[in-house]
Amino acid sequence: MTSYKLLFSGLWTSGRSSWINQLHGGVSGRCRSSSSFSPRVCIVGGGPAGFYTAQHLIRARQDAVVDIYERLPVPFGLVRFGVAPDHPEVKNVMNTFTQTAKLSRCSFYGNVNVGKDVSVEELQQAYHAVVLSYGAEGNRTMGVPGEDLAGVHSAKDFVGWYNGLPSCRKLSPDLGCETAVILGQGNVALDIARILLSPIDLLKKTDITQPALEALAESRVRRVLIVGRRGPIQIACTIKELREMVKLPDTRPEMLAADFEGVAEALKDVPRPRKRLTELLVKTALEAPDEKEQERRRKASRSWAFRFYRSPVEILTSPEGTRAAGIRLAVNRLEGSGEGARAVLTSEVEDVACGLIISSIGYKSISIDPSVPFDNRKAVVPNEMGRVQQAAGLYCSGWVKTGPTGVIATTMNNSFDTARSLMDDIDSGTLDVSAVKPGAQSIRGLLETRGVNPVLFSDWEKIDSVETSRGEAVGKPREKLLTVEEMLQVAHK
Repeated sequence: MTSYKLLFSGLWTSGRSSWINQLHGGVSGRCRSSSSFSPRVCIVGGGPAGFYTAQHLIRARQDAVVDIYERLPVPFGLVRFGVAPDHPEVKNVMNTFTQTAKLSRCSFYGNVNVGKDVSVEELQQAYHAVVLSYGAEGNRTMGVPGEDLAGVHSAKDFVGWYNGLPSCRKLSPDLGCETAVILGQGNVALDIARILLSPIDLLKKTDITQPALEALAESRVRRVLIVGRRGPIQIACTIKELREMVKLPDTRPEMLAADFEGVAEALKDVPRPRKRLTELLVKTALEAPDEKEQERRRKASRSWAFRFYRSPVEILTSPEGTRAAGIRLAVNRLEGSGEGARAVLTSEVEDVACGLIISSIGYKSISIDPSVPFDNRKAVVPNEMGRVQQAAGLYCSGWVKTGPTGVIATTMNNSFDTARSLMDDIDSGTLDVSAVKPGAQSIRGLLETRGVNPVLFSDWEKIDSVETSRGEAVGKPREKLLTVEEMLQVAHK
């Protein structure tokens, strides 16, 4: 992800002008006419989608003024709370976002819960356009008996626990079992498997939270099964994450040869990226390793494996009936081939004894305001190229626009598309910017009357300084503050 830093370097200049300068439109440019005021745009959500949308808007129009509102006191969303601790290179994109936040025509307001502290309708009155970029904070459920038992967690919550998401601070997963089962075979599932099995000395050098580090140091998990309903050709992870699993110290792969029957022959008609991924999978599962690798695997104290053609049908309970003791999996057959193949349940089932089950079957967006159209079935805001349907002046970008799909580059592209739609609407006159809008001035007044004290980007920098200092003291890039209360205390000193 370092490429993002290179992509945007040189495009932005740092520095802030006064609030008065922002109020009167910041820098005027070629797009501004005498009959219109500076477009004031509000972005709801301070994660990658929000910052990428802001970047493109500011670059596209020299007079655009953009305010970003974020529910938490800290910015960057899933870059901070979703990216695995052992992937620091992906987090470099925060440097680019920081450059954007420091521009005179961009402001960040954390600790503002849109839909609760201020309504979308109030934002629409204060801004020419509102862009919803608040991501996907809900969980997709498995829909099987026993999924509410102790020992069963969503991937979102588990990732939030080891990454310091305040709402997940008290998760306290029980790692006292030997076998963990992860449902889903995407990159998040592999991140979790890697964190569960990584040598603790590697994790100590990351920004993983201290409570998670201590729990993992005492973990008795020695075997992780990564379960998917379809086959090796349909696996959802990328080759980078698979390579990391293959090379993970002190671990060995333990696959079922039966899961790979006919896969080599089917690879002839598969696109090249998918082919390379599946070939590595087949090689890892079936081919005899060289002597050095054989020795490494022989000495390994932990193991991991993909289990294909399996779907959960029931969480098995402990004798006292209070926590998970295993999972019942249906064995599937595939109908069709390639990416479009569909898993169909058979009557065959198998039980796996395990004390930790993590469901990594996807995040989902939720509705934050009843005034905003929302498709509950697809869990997205219905839109066309980012324009919210039947809601003039309302736009969306990121996962609330598309569903939880792709990587950061995907989010970047779809956020740029939304920004372009918004700019096109200004240029065509579809979006009226001929009237003055008060922007953050009026919203801050509303928030003050409601007892809400926003966290500005300069306040976030105080949090950042404390976290990095605490991290340096223990040899880590940062030691995150874990509660909103702690964050606000530091921010508003």
